[in-house]
Amino acid sequence: MSAEKALDLAAKEDLDLVKIAPQAKPPVCKIMDYGKYKFEQAKREKEARKNQKIVDTKEVRLSLNIDTHDFNTKLNNAIKFLKHGDKVKVTIRFRGREMGHSEFGYDLMKKFSEACEEYAVINKPAKLEGRNMLMFLSPKPSK
Repeated sequence: MSAEKALDLAAKEDLDLVKIAPQAKPPVCKIMDYGKYKFEQAKREKEARKNQKIVDTKEVRLSLNIDTHDFNTKLNNAIKFLKHGDKVKVTIRFRGREMGHSEFGYDLMKKFSEACEEYAVINKPAKLEGRNMLMFLSPKPSK
């Protein structure tokens, strides 16, 4: 139908004529209450945002010569973060002569990942970047 007929029909029903596909030949239009449509669309978007979970990345810093109790404390913090649903970035900073012994850092990272394998999946394995060794863990997907 012509655009004028459609506009008249929409005016009679006290509704709006909305172009659905303006690039089509001929353009496709729909008669609807545009204000109500926008309101419902905003409501759906708000509901979708409410159901989203924002995942934070928490950092746990270890040192190469860490003691058992300190290691367990850091491990418990990481497990707490993972249970909460956050990703964990495990960092070891090498200072001075420690740079020559990066294999100890890999051993420590392996020990850390094995200790929290019940709760986490390794996102990025341990990698030496400059003076820091980084490893990323993410929570295991819930079944």
